[in-house]
Amino acid sequence: MGPHRAGPRLGACRRAVRAAGRSPRLRAFLVSLSGLPGPVAAVTHGGVTPELLRTLIGDDALPPGLLATGIPPCAITTVDDLNPVTIASVSHLQ
Repeated sequence: MGPHRAGPRLGACRRAVRAAGRSPRLRAFLVSLSGLPGPVAAVTHGGVTPELLRTLIGDDALPPGLLATGIPPCAITTVDDLNPVTIASVSHLQ
């Protein structure tokens, strides 16, 4: 199974979110966890993760090709206090 390919659609969704003036729900969820102990797992579909990363670090800081190819199935992105630590890692699948 190949990566989710939603580049152009993601751009349209991003514009709609900005136009509505809403923050992505995943970011709001992560903010609500600030200061709480322990790791938390949030399972999402691939389109939510790039959107969060675009909000947190901007398009230019994303790994090359991520917006065009999407997040691979079962990939793990880790965030520590709204700072991405790993992005779309599939090393656990090896």
